Amino acid sequence: MSVSEQPPAAAGGAQEAPAAAPAGPAAEIAAGYAFEGAALDLGALLWDGACHPDAPIRIPLPVLNRHGLVAGATGTGKTKTLQLIAEQLSANGVPVFLADIKGDVSGVAAPGEDGEKVRERAAQVGQEWRATGFPCEFYGLGGTGPGIPVRATVTSFGPVLLSKVLQLNQTQEQSLGLIFHYADSKGLELVDLKDLRAVVAFLVSDVGKAELKGIGGLSTVTAGVILRSITAFEQQGAGNFFGEPEFDTSEFLRTAADGRGIVSVLELPAVQDKPQLFSTFLMWMLADLFNDLPEVGDLEKPKLVFFFDEAHLLFKGASKPFLESITQTVRLIRSKGIGVFFVTQTPKDVPSDVLAQLGNRVQHALRAFTPDDAKALKATVRTFPNSPYDLEEVLTGLGTGEAVITVLSEKGAPTPVAATRLRAPESLMGPIDAAALDAAVKGSPLYGRYAEAVDRESAYEKLTAEQRAAEAAALEAAAAKDAEKAQKEGAARAPKPEPSLAEQVVGSGMFKSLARSIGTQLGREISRSIFGTARRKR
Repeated sequence: MSVSEQPPAAAGGAQEAPAAAPAGPAAEIAAGYAFEGAALDLGALLWDGACHPDAPIRIPLPVLNRHGLVAGATGTGKTKTLQLIAEQLSANGVPVFLADIKGDVSGVAAPGEDGEKVRERAAQVGQEWRATGFPCEFYGLGGTGPGIPVRATVTSFGPVLLSKVLQLNQTQEQSLGLIFHYADSKGLELVDLKDLRAVVAFLVSDVGKAELKGIGGLSTVTAGVILRSITAFEQQGAGNFFGEPEFDTSEFLRTAADGRGIVSVLELPAVQDKPQLFSTFLMWMLADLFNDLPEVGDLEKPKLVFFFDEAHLLFKGASKPFLESITQTVRLIRSKGIGVFFVTQTPKDVPSDVLAQLGNRVQHALRAFTPDDAKALKATVRTFPNSPYDLEEVLTGLGTGEAVITVLSEKGAPTPVAATRLRAPESLMGPIDAAALDAAVKGSPLYGRYAEAVDRESAYEKLTAEQRAAEAAALEAAAAKDAEKAQKEGAARAPKPEPSLAEQVVGSGMFKSLARSIGTQLGREISRSIFGTARRKR
């Protein structure tokens, strides 16, 4: 349910009172958000049961590359918060990437619908609401579902990310790294999954086993696990996500002709039953940007803000090397001008090393219906700076479209914790219709570049060609051997020529009888002559 569909609720669940000028702690909180430079308007301060439109809660534009977290229970308004921030970033010329898990973010491309609830929310927070659509591009993983196909080659995906999505253990991950190393050294391009399968099968064949003998080899059991994982992965329809043309992630950094940042929306409803796949693919996109972009340091505004939805799926069951890679990417990508916001249910879903890198926090309501919920609530409260609020009470009493916020100031210091009623998005709070989405996709200048898959010669074709050549050579050798054998057998069956007169005499019975009658002595002389032994003198 959108913020416009909810009755106003005060922080902590108290009855809302007429707003007065903030004083005391409320005034101190408001002063912490009085920035001088460009900033995004998130909403208005909630204090003591009242919303204060004259105390805006904002986030400085330059610190959005310091990363952030948007968290909260299901149905508390996280998606609308993403939409609200994305709109303002676009208006300030900053490109945005959004993952659309449920299919309801596409409305950012269309103007919102005016109504009583929207006007009421706008009045509460001091917002001059105006229906506005924003420039968008729509993408889909491998062409599954609507959107320009986004593909990656197996080589660029790499063994660490692929191990995560194939759910391999550490030993199997190391073996997969060995397979990638061999393919790279032999010039066997791993473009799609059939290339990877071909290389694995080759390395455990009689011919291929010797190739890795000097660096440890590949066990048949491990190879079998990897091959079965690849097969199961393909049966889920994931084969289309790997291939060419590979998507150039710099496409996400574009701005529209009017100077607004383009909002790139990755449509994921068709693959929402494959959570590890899309979460790992999001990580590939981020890692690819990290590898390609130059160091720029702190900028007046980020080059791109990347919203990583359903982030808990990325970290679930992750290996230590995988977590280390994520932590390093998040830590260093800030200096490339990229801001990353992780979107999940509770901060504890994000590893502490990653959480420590997230300077901007928007925490929606949490529930405490079970002992585990209560434990998660206490853990969340401990992640915030000291505050005059009773955060446990506030976090369980927030309404939809309200959040507890702390961000980094222009000087890089945390702002005071502020309970906030968020502004209403100005674009459509829901999906655009299928026909409009299809027209937007096919009308994009990128569609012709990425729509059609290309299957060029790579590892599979090369190994298949070598195997066929080896089989042909073996067949040719076998044919030559059979021909030689047949020639010998034919010579043995050929009719013998007529014997000469001498041969007839020697072969006659009379001659044989005579030879026997000569006795043993001549036989011995002949034998000795044949075996090379000298006759003794008498």
